[in-house]
Amino acid sequence: MTVDNSDVEQIHRSVLLDETIGYLAPYSGGIYVDGTLGLGGHSQAILKSSEPDGKVIAFEWDGEAISLAEIRLQQYAHRLTIIRNNFSEIISGLGSLGVVAVDGVLVDVGMSSLQLDGGGRGFSFRRDEALDMRMDNRRETTAALIVNKCSEEELADIFFHYGDERQARPIAREIVKERRKNKITTSRQLANVVAASVPKRFHPKKIHVATKVFQALRIAVNTELENLATLLDDVVSVLKPGGRICVISFHSLEDRLVKRKFKANKELEVITSRPVVPMEEEVYANPRARSARLRVAEKKK
Repeated sequence: MTVDNSDVEQIHRSVLLDETIGYLAPYSGGIYVDGTLGLGGHSQAILKSSEPDGKVIAFEWDGEAISLAEIRLQQYAHRLTIIRNNFSEIISGLGSLGVVAVDGVLVDVGMSSLQLDGGGRGFSFRRDEALDMRMDNRRETTAALIVNKCSEEELADIFFHYGDERQARPIAREIVKERRKNKITTSRQLANVVAASVPKRFHPKKIHVATKVFQALRIAVNTELENLATLLDDVVSVLKPGGRICVISFHSLEDRLVKRKFKANKELEVITSRPVVPMEEEVYANPRARSARLRVAEKKK
């Protein structure tokens, strides 16, 4: 199938785009890091705003996303460098290019529509897909491996700590019971087991009963919180004085981590006392934006 630039732009809408670019304030000649290239929406905006000489170094570990982003950003290829690594490797990644410091860093730690709707990796329970959930298919640990190998206690801890799932223990108990009969290998299998383990009166009204379990498994498979913590610890060492770090998160675990790390770092000045949230118009046009939170900090001069 041939995919052109307009197709790529329809697949995914970048969240809080105007607000983020406003805080990042890219300028010509600056060097910026997009820690989560995805399908290239934020990188494209940075490249446009920093014309004619601004540069973007983008990190992305999803090979399929990189291929599509390259189509979208082909006109900026001379000002764009893509590194197929997680943003937690920002120091080594920049070092490999001989870059000592950058003018700004942007990270959007949400899922892309490509991964949710068309990735075929089991991120969503709306279709029956292999229970994979790896952002980077070079990694060994899959969601199926965790579901079928972890103990009942380990599963309950994952669901509770990464998904804030109050029914973590009965869900874990039912998973262990089910896998003794049949290995759990697909997203629909898992969703059905979760639904059967939670009494109907405890099923949430606004989201699917398996939503938090899927979130927790995705975070565990991709070590998302550990990676974000590493970036937040390391980013000051690669930011120029006056350079800004903008982080868009989508659930409370991430947002609390960003808030705590920003506040604890004596070299950073917090720019957003409260997280910036999407306007009603953006949420109407893109319902997935409703839980987005943007926090910004600046390296002290």
